[in-house]
Amino acid sequence: MPGKSRKLPKPTPAELDLLRLLWRLGPSTVKQVHEAQLQERPGATYATVLRQLQIMHGKGLLSRDERLRSHVYAAVQAQDALQTSLLGDLIHKAFSGSGKDLVMAALRGHVSEEERAEIQRFLEETSDE
Repeated sequence: MPGKSRKLPKPTPAELDLLRLLWRLGPSTVKQVHEAQLQERPGATYATVLRQLQIMHGKGLLSRDERLRSHVYAAVQAQDALQTSLLGDLIHKAFSGSGKDLVMAALRGHVSEEERAEIQRFLEETSDE
């Protein structure tokens, strides 16, 4: 339906792995995605990657260009948009809607000195806004 936006389903962990590959590679054929996934998961089969991409296309997570013999798949949603959506769900479900509580929990975890310095710079830069 034109003009009506529908909410995309949340990807499974396996789907997120493929989305990360597609965000990195850009629009890609099944062969290209499979070859990239073999670097991370040596046992991944072409048939499994093909089936996962087809399912993700059916769910609306991927677009598919069928003009060429080898179909080209691409993520429908930008990486930062999906991350923001998933983070919003996490904040709502696990932290009762408190972004502050999420940040405090994250900072209690594994944060390097370099990451802390980067966070501090970000806070200083945005405090003027």
